[in-house]
Amino acid sequence: MNVFDFHAPLLDGTPTDLSRYRGKVLLIVNTASACGFTPQYKGLEAAYRQFRQRGVEVLGFPCNQFGKQESGSEAEIGAFCEKNYGVSFPLFAKVEVNGPNAHPLFQHLKREARGVLGTQAIKWNFTKFLVGPDGKVVKRYGPATKPEQILGDIEALLK
Repeated sequence: MNVFDFHAPLLDGTPTDLSRYRGKVLLIVNTASACGFTPQYKGLEAAYRQFRQRGVEVLGFPCNQFGKQESGSEAEIGAFCEKNYGVSFPLFAKVEVNGPNAHPLFQHLKREARGVLGTQAIKWNFTKFLVGPDGKVVKRYGPATKPEQILGDIEALLK
């Protein structure tokens, strides 16, 4: 299995098969609108604009599991991200990333790229997973890792 075997609805409810991103480098992020890390939307959008013509997609998955920091509706999330950060990369419907109802994509990501000390659980919003064009998970980054710090790793996958 790889990332391209999963599907999830976009914010507007449109079913989306992740196989549509086959051959692209992906940065998959669990996001939230009321988090101390929320300003990372700016860096994620900058990375998307810098690399999208070269085959990179940033995929945002809002999650309300951490401090209830994403309590709005899908419409509210989309409006907030566009108004405050000019987000143009794909945002998906809210998901759970931990626990028995974790989205299958995040179950896979956590198995393939474990966190500190080998933990699988996602610790907070804005955990990032870098995925190669073959759909294999390359690396996991904690919430404190800013998108700007990942650019070199993205560039390396494009060579």
